[in-house]
Amino acid sequence: MKNLIADINKAFENRVRLGIMSILMVNDWVDFGELKEMLDLTDGNLSSHISALEKEKYIQIRKAFIGKRPNTSFQATTEGKQAFQEHLNALEALIKGM
Repeated sequence: MKNLIADINKAFENRVRLGIMSILMVNDWVDFGELKEMLDLTDGNLSSHISALEKEKYIQIRKAFIGKRPNTSFQATTEGKQAFQEHLNALEALIKGM
């Protein structure tokens, strides 16, 4: 029998990382404040999950200034989008019991 959970990506097991990637899959760039507000997280909590996804090379970070204010934004990488889609496919297969 096929192992139904073998293709589930451990990087996306956490609900926060699942939320971050879900948002980044449908948006080009999202800034720190928007992610924080959408997911109702603290700065530290969001930062730790961002670091974990960046370590896996699933997201890229862009730091810039808007006027005189620093702005950090995030985008899913091609590798991240592929890994997340494979994760979703594995979840769907698990649900269907294939």
